[in-house]
Amino acid sequence: MSSIFDEIRRYGIVPVIKLAQPSEAIPLARALLEAGLPVAEITFRTGAAKEAIKTMRAKFPTMLIGAGTVITLEQIAAAQEAGAMFIVTPGFNPKIVDACRGRELPIIPGVNAPSQVEQGLERGLSMLKFFPAEASGGIKMLKALQGPYSDVSFVPTGGIDSTNLANYIKLSNVAAIGGSWMVKEELISSGKFEEITALCKEALAIVRQARI
Repeated sequence: MSSIFDEIRRYGIVPVIKLAQPSEAIPLARALLEAGLPVAEITFRTGAAKEAIKTMRAKFPTMLIGAGTVITLEQIAAAQEAGAMFIVTPGFNPKIVDACRGRELPIIPGVNAPSQVEQGLERGLSMLKFFPAEASGGIKMLKALQGPYSDVSFVPTGGIDSTNLANYIKLSNVAAIGGSWMVKEELISSGKFEEITALCKEALAIVRQARI
């Protein structure tokens, strides 16, 4: 389980992907791999999510593919059946967190307050999504959380793009950044996969430079 979180930390970027059609999964995965970013969070905001995850896992078994925007027990079951390697949730729902833990399915639940962080700690979690990042205080809030929760790392998501990515990833308690700016829905639907590759390469370069 920890190896998945180690991989997320190593790349520093988790593309948050909304697919309208399962057929978009393969070219999208190829675009990520071409960029050197074999990580994908496929959100359950469309009916294509389960089939997309299943397709990507079958075609690219070495990729780290998770399910995002998971808010129901049914979605957990569907995601695991499709082969999702981790779960990401927008908020901290104890029922969802406990269900994933019961299935031995790694989960990164969303938090934006100390009490939610402590719910995660109580369940043995050390990596949490910070969402919505910019609207919840952004870098200042993450710095404030660092003091009392020094053993927790965060994946801030929401309002982050290439303009402020470096400032976030420099924080010692930030493991990775979740974002959709490099995999926007309109880029996928219009088949602009070369542009997606370029944007992902740019994001990875920013992360590497900021971590020096």
